[in-house]
Amino acid sequence: MIRWPTRRWLAPHWPSVRGRGRTDAGPLLLTAAVIAAVALLAGAVPALLGAAADAAVQDTVSRAGRDANVLAHAYWERDDGPTGGRVRTARLAEDVDDFRARATDALGPDLDAALLAPIAAVDGPILSITDGTAPRTFQFTYLADDVGGPDVTWVAGSAPGPTVPDEYVETPYDGPPWPVQVGLSEADAAALHLGPGDRIPVKDGRGRDGDVRISGIYRPADSGDPAWLLAPALLRPVPGADGVGTTRFAGLLSRESLPDARLAVTEDQLRRTVHFAPEADALTWDTTAALAGQVVTLKAASGSSGARDESLKWESQLDTTLRDARTRISAVSAQAAVLLTGVLTATVLVLLLAADLLVRRRTPALSAARRRGAALPDLGAELVVESTVVSLSAAAVGLALARAVAPGVSWSWAVPVILAGVVAGPAFGTLAASRASRDRRQPANPAARRWIRATGRLRRAAVEAAVVIAALAAFVTLRQRGLRPVASDGDAGELTGDLILPISALALGVLVGALVLLHLLPLGARFALRQALRSRRPLAVFGAARAATTAGRALPPLVLVSTAALASFALILGATVSRGLADGAWSTVGADARLDVGADAAAATPALAERIAAAPGVGQVVVAQVTDSARVFTESTLSAPRLVIVDAAAFQRLLAATPLPDAPALARLTAPGPGAGEVPALVRSSDGDLRTGTRLQLPRDGGPAIRLVTVGTAPSVGGAGDVVIVDAAALADAGLPAVPNTVWVTGPGAARAVSNSGVAADVVLRPDVLRAQRVAPLTAGLLRLAWTAAAVLLALGLLGLTLAAAAGASERWQTLTRLRTLGLRPRDARWVAAGELLPPVVVAAVCGPLLGALLARLTLGPLDLRLLTGQAVDPAVVLPWWLLGVVSVTLLAAAATVVPVESALRRRDRLSEVLRAGE
Repeated sequence: MIRWPTRRWLAPHWPSVRGRGRTDAGPLLLTAAVIAAVALLAGAVPALLGAAADAAVQDTVSRAGRDANVLAHAYWERDDGPTGGRVRTARLAEDVDDFRARATDALGPDLDAALLAPIAAVDGPILSITDGTAPRTFQFTYLADDVGGPDVTWVAGSAPGPTVPDEYVETPYDGPPWPVQVGLSEADAAALHLGPGDRIPVKDGRGRDGDVRISGIYRPADSGDPAWLLAPALLRPVPGADGVGTTRFAGLLSRESLPDARLAVTEDQLRRTVHFAPEADALTWDTTAALAGQVVTLKAASGSSGARDESLKWESQLDTTLRDARTRISAVSAQAAVLLTGVLTATVLVLLLAADLLVRRRTPALSAARRRGAALPDLGAELVVESTVVSLSAAAVGLALARAVAPGVSWSWAVPVILAGVVAGPAFGTLAASRASRDRRQPANPAARRWIRATGRLRRAAVEAAVVIAALAAFVTLRQRGLRPVASDGDAGELTGDLILPISALALGVLVGALVLLHLLPLGARFALRQALRSRRPLAVFGAARAATTAGRALPPLVLVSTAALASFALILGATVSRGLADGAWSTVGADARLDVGADAAAATPALAERIAAAPGVGQVVVAQVTDSARVFTESTLSAPRLVIVDAAAFQRLLAATPLPDAPALARLTAPGPGAGEVPALVRSSDGDLRTGTRLQLPRDGGPAIRLVTVGTAPSVGGAGDVVIVDAAALADAGLPAVPNTVWVTGPGAARAVSNSGVAADVVLRPDVLRAQRVAPLTAGLLRLAWTAAAVLLALGLLGLTLAAAAGASERWQTLTRLRTLGLRPRDARWVAAGELLPPVVVAAVCGPLLGALLARLTLGPLDLRLLTGQAVDPAVVLPWWLLGVVSVTLLAAAATVVPVESALRRRDRLSEVLRAGE
């Protein structure tokens, strides 16, 4: 009769589970504390980074200003009259309101909810003011929102009215200039020396005169109204808006004078645009991808720019702004993931070491249970139940604390720690119980024994080879593709699976370095033992022998070296970012202080610079004319770089006296140009379009364009990507004198000197810029994470040292106590114990920080830290040796403390119990 095997259900012995839990409550609580602490960190960091990402998106959009607006353009309906002239459209303001409503309906509900109320702007052409010698321009503008437009108070005269009272008027195409009434701001009227009833002498680009009449002078009720941002010249003159050395003025149109403005210019010169400014507080990291995609779709469905119809034509840089914000946030998320991966790796190693200690304590009990007939599956089930309860309870506590301190919680990063806590103890315990009850005999054949040892070494080599191969693949992937996710427009912004390998490069590199040191440690211990045997110092022999005996343990050196290296890397990352922020502040300001002089005070800039130079504590003062988005033509395209007209020699001395990179190419600007009439220039291009040898043309008002030839690479000025630098004297010789509007000041008294300048100017101080960069959401979040990770890793290293010492304490002090029966003094026993414990600690204290510095050199470049520091290039790696020394000294001090503590705890051990321990 065939007896089929029956299924046997697991039968855990619950009293044994409770008994082991009470006996080993200390190690279990320690394991739970580690899991809870790391679960708190792993659960809170992603949520805090998510909140920082939302704040970063809002900050980026706010800084972008008008560049982030969504614009809708449309041509007017033709105003041809029945008799061959142009008809005055009296209801033109109502057409603008309809156009604004039509553009709002086309947005869609999601995009409409992320944008503020629309503002319609009708802009006339840029006209030249004919009186005076300085180049000045004029433009009339009509603004209208849902409530009619920005409120103003008329301090003189009245609001613009219609030119003719009749509702229907037709004027011939070749008739005299049609008059239009505008209002001027107090600042514009004072600069032009005009008042109500005066006319502004203007001409258009074809030389035709215009008839612009001033109806009144106004004062804005709220100069912070968003509508004024669309036409800042309506509040005050704007220098450089229409080219180098120009100043733009503007006149305000009313609903009544808008129809006259259309007749005052040619049919297509009056442009109407609806501006939708983003509502920064409504933007979040999760919605950026969808909003950017909707803006792209809107622009793709835009009407053709060549179609002269009333179809909507969309324009916006909001999608680019959001993508830039997403790029920075993705970079910071990846950087944080690298740090978290290092913390989790160290935690898993510490949990393995804690499980090893726990199993060493339980080996006699597990062996006894096995001899009494307990099955291995039952023992494994008991250990799994215990470890699961401990790990899940501790993780729940940690995640609950994370939810209390963070706006949310992420459990995915805590999974590796929970799995390590659940699996490590049962795996080690089951293996120990199996070995204790194994009945396989040791073969007497030496060849068979060598085969068994070789098989074990091959298995270990296979595991180590897999780690090395994974590390090589991770570093190759990191160097080739970096850490930026390849995300689509619909991606929610989470780290994708293709980033797992490069993010793990640091942790895998640390493991490879620790494995190398793990192989070198036994060799060094055996060499030290051979040297000690030749000496006459018995303490050295005993200590070296104990060190050689325990050098083969893998977990303690792995934990100590890994935690020291990872903590050092976190410290190096924090120091590099901090130094990069300081260098970025220098690049943004250009000196200790910068003064951006207003248009009305630009003529007094040289005298102002002399006064600042005479102030106490001022080192150097350099003046320049800085024009953003200047019009510079190449052979085929129009560029809009930052144009800097400065004394090249003075600017070179300024750079040499500051931490900014030197620019020896500035000396070439004072040399004659390679061709007749050509002015040397230095260029810096973010996309590489402007290269050395490129010919440029700088247009000027009322004269031929000035020819520039690039002779070198320009230094970064204010962090701009595209820069053109020209020597002021050379440009003046070419016929374009500079009007300085920027003053750079160095020295300890720079801030006080520029703050007391007494002119209308914006003061930019380097300490203020640095402070703003440090408190930026992403920067502050990553720095806090770096310092916290370093502290946690160092604490894990100290815990690993304590666990390693506790795991071998029983065997170590049994040996030392027996040696005491042979005459070894207690003080000598402590020295022998120190000789056993110190080798892996010394290796970790010396090689750990060096390994962290090496990995920082290899990995910080692909981390794209420049996106965080605001620099043009990645910041140089900074090695804070004193902080790395703190890591080393802390480990050595902890090791020196362990031996006296162990000696005090073992002082009460009875010699009889020690001598009978092996029976």
